[in-house]
Amino acid sequence: MARAVKKSFLPESSYQFLRNYINNPSPTGFESSGQRLWMDYLRPNVDEMFTDPYGTAVGVVNPKANFKVVIEAHADEISWFVNYITNEGLIYLKRNGGVDHQIAPSMRVVIHGKKGKVKAVFGWPAIHTRMAAADAKDTQPKVDNLFLDCGARSKKEVEALGVHIGSVVTYEDGYDELAHGFLIGRAFDNRIGGFMIAEVARLLKEQKKKLPFALYVVNAVQEEIGLRGAEMIARRIKPDVAIITDVTHDSTTPMINKFIEGDCSCGNGPALCYGPAVHNKLLNLVQDVASSHKIPVQLRAVSRSTGTDTDSFAYANDGCPSVLISIPLRYMHTTVEMLHKNDIENTIRLMFNTLLKLTPKTNLSYF
Repeated sequence: MARAVKKSFLPESSYQFLRNYINNPSPTGFESSGQRLWMDYLRPNVDEMFTDPYGTAVGVVNPKANFKVVIEAHADEISWFVNYITNEGLIYLKRNGGVDHQIAPSMRVVIHGKKGKVKAVFGWPAIHTRMAAADAKDTQPKVDNLFLDCGARSKKEVEALGVHIGSVVTYEDGYDELAHGFLIGRAFDNRIGGFMIAEVARLLKEQKKKLPFALYVVNAVQEEIGLRGAEMIARRIKPDVAIITDVTHDSTTPMINKFIEGDCSCGNGPALCYGPAVHNKLLNLVQDVASSHKIPVQLRAVSRSTGTDTDSFAYANDGCPSVLISIPLRYMHTTVEMLHKNDIENTIRLMFNTLLKLTPKTNLSYF
């Protein structure tokens, strides 16, 4: 059971930014509008900013220092591509990242075309037409039988709206608040991470904390299709330490096997990960910080890769001690991803205090 929601230490303006940030589309390969929002929010709290050719955005605090520490999240969300337009004006799609085809029927979407946004829906036949035959088996949604209907009656009318092959498609559903401190929205995976690292930078500036290293606040692109943005920016920055934040599965809901996913629940604190890419001494430091500041944490394990940008940073260049701090999430890769305010704020506190504990002299050698 989730812990009772605590009084927030974040101002309402922070959560207003989160609402706007979540509601703004940022599909893989097309992250620029979300990155602009994030950079505008971060800019007052860093000394300089830069972007790379594919759109990863970075804010730097104390840029002249030689020792480099990264706090990182990824900016992109799963989506669809327009793949084929029928003569009747219906639109078939390809995946862009790990989008779940089974949730698509009857969803409202936005097609991002050359003339702007076009509203559409995933059409789906009524149940009594699908089951009309006595021996009929109910048709299941698959990528090749899902289609969009934007109201156009022909291919020509679709194209007149600015929709073209390769137009990206995002779901319309957005941010909302539920009972007992839960929030829902699409793309909490992982724009919640972008929000949290921006809040860490804001708190450092607000509390006038001076760091003995250069802090790189990194919001990477293209994680959902292979950690590509992190791979590029890790080679460019060449950090000495990386603290990565992403989401992980709340395993308390139906149809999730704790024998596989472990025991993790929303509201009980960020999850710290054990795995080959996670540096054990850095992980121990984070655990010590959590203990000394009475920040609740949960533990999880991965057998090979973390499946997050941690892997790209850990194995970049000559190797970079890296740690993964994950926030528990329900219903990943749906339009109603759910997380808990306590976990957001405890993750921010954990990253913030870890940065204050860390120095260039922190011994991260195994020998």
